[in-house]
Amino acid sequence: MPGNRPALVQEEAPPGAVARLVSVPMPAAAQAAQATAAARPEGRRSNAGGRRATAWLRLISPVAVLVGWQLVSQLGLVSEQTLPSPTQVWSTAVLLVTRNSPAYGTLQGNLIVSLERVAIGFAVGASIGLLLAVIAGLSRLGENAVDPVMQMLRTLPLFGLIPVFIVWFGIDDTPKIILIAIGSAIPLYLNAFAGIRNVDPRLHELSRVLQLSRRELITKIVLPGALPQILVGTRQSLGVAWLALVVAEQVNTNAGLGFMMSQATQFLSLDVIIVALLVYCVLGLLTDWLVRIAERRALSWRRSFITT
Repeated sequence: MPGNRPALVQEEAPPGAVARLVSVPMPAAAQAAQATAAARPEGRRSNAGGRRATAWLRLISPVAVLVGWQLVSQLGLVSEQTLPSPTQVWSTAVLLVTRNSPAYGTLQGNLIVSLERVAIGFAVGASIGLLLAVIAGLSRLGENAVDPVMQMLRTLPLFGLIPVFIVWFGIDDTPKIILIAIGSAIPLYLNAFAGIRNVDPRLHELSRVLQLSRRELITKIVLPGALPQILVGTRQSLGVAWLALVVAEQVNTNAGLGFMMSQATQFLSLDVIIVALLVYCVLGLLTDWLVRIAERRALSWRRSFITT
């Protein structure tokens, strides 16, 4: 692009004379703005195409794992009792979907129960974690009151709390949901707290100049400034929620994916266990993908340094 591309403007002429066009140098900033506006549609199309290409590229490694798994089974390198083949696992999954097994129930029925537990537990835990992060992040008093307790919970063996929760809350869904909520709250709290503390102090000074209320300070400055860290904490919290569900559903339960795994362990049905584990993997990838979409849209103003 030339440094000073001339622009054509009409020169004022005296009465009776013919107006003529003269060349006036265009400022570099105006040229850059014009070039950016012209290239914007092409940039959007290239970004959309790049995202679609990236989505397909992310499928290469899982497909490669499945192909290698099938080859290992067909070549007899590993016995079917040790590692069922993908085709056998697929057949088992189809049977679990189409038939109501007396020992396991249906896959979709157990899946709905597990999704309900995760949804309730994550919603409760994420709300509490975010609220405590705001309290601890905005004042020293709140930090001294909240942070020690959260650090204690972070170092506790979370799954060791199951017997205590059973004694306190019984054997229904309450201890399972509480376990998922605690596991979900801690990563989100840690990331949100760090994000709030890293908000530019000049924005806080700006809120004083604009005379914003406490609520406006939180909703318009603090939370938007900490949003990148909050979304990272959300992804981590969802991962911990699925891990907590795996253990919670294998103790005193009669439905759920963890229940299927517990029953399959008693019957030595490794194919059923692998089906449940694969469902967990798919659910984890799906929830992470949804958060990544929300992150890409909410943080569209950020520039990425990754070019290829």
